[in-house]
Amino acid sequence: MLVRADLQKREVVTPEQYNYVASPLPGVSRMMLDRQGNEIARATSIVKYDAGAGFTAHTHGGGEEILVLDGVFSDEHGDYPAGTYIRNPPGTSHTPFSKDGCTILVKLWQFAAGDHEQLALNTNKMQWRPGLVPGLSVLPLHEHDGINTALVRWAPNTQFNPHMHPGGEEIYVIKGLFRDEHGEYPAGSWLRSPRWSKHTPFTGEEGALIYVKVGHLGANFLELPSAS
Repeated sequence: MLVRADLQKREVVTPEQYNYVASPLPGVSRMMLDRQGNEIARATSIVKYDAGAGFTAHTHGGGEEILVLDGVFSDEHGDYPAGTYIRNPPGTSHTPFSKDGCTILVKLWQFAAGDHEQLALNTNKMQWRPGLVPGLSVLPLHEHDGINTALVRWAPNTQFNPHMHPGGEEIYVIKGLFRDEHGEYPAGSWLRSPRWSKHTPFTGEEGALIYVKVGHLGANFLELPSAS
C-alpha cells in the first residue's frame, strides 16, 4: 500500500479531507497521512480510539512515535493525557487502550539504527524556550542524528524568516491557524515539504501551536521486512 509515498512531493492534508478507515481491531480507526507497506508499514497516521477500545499486546519492530492530541491514551505502563509525547524504540512492547477515547498522531518504522531512547513526556509540564524571532516559543522533544522533533508555539501575528529545509519538514497543526506563502492550515492540518524546500511561515491574529519534525526525509531508517 502506498499513500502519499513520494517524499519528493509537497503534501497537505486538511481536516475536511479526513477519511478514517477501520483498523484490524474494533473501535480503532485511522486516517492514513502517508504510508509505505501494509499492516507492517512505514507510516504516519491519525488514530482514533473509541471509549474502551484497545489493541492486543504487540512489539514495535521499527519503533513508534506518538503525540496524544485529545483524550487520554493508556497502556500497562501508564496514562498519557493530551499533550504527551511518546517514543517506543524498536523492540519495545505494550498493550495500548483508551478508557474514555482518544486521538493520537502516530509514526511507525521511522527510527534510525542506534536510536534507542524511550520517552513519555508530558509537554504540559515542560519548560519552553524562546524561539529565533519574537513571538516564537520552542519545546524540543527529541534529536537523533540530525533529525529534530519539537513543538512550536506561535503568538498572534508572528513572522518567521524565509528559510530552507535541507532534510525536509513535516508539520501537524495542533491549534490555531498556521500560514505561509503557499496557503493557510487550520488545526488538524498535516504538511510534508520535501528536502530543500523553502517557505516563509507566519501567523495572523489566531496564533498557532504546531508539531514539527525536520531532517527525516531521506534518512536511513530501519529497513521494513520484505513481506510488509
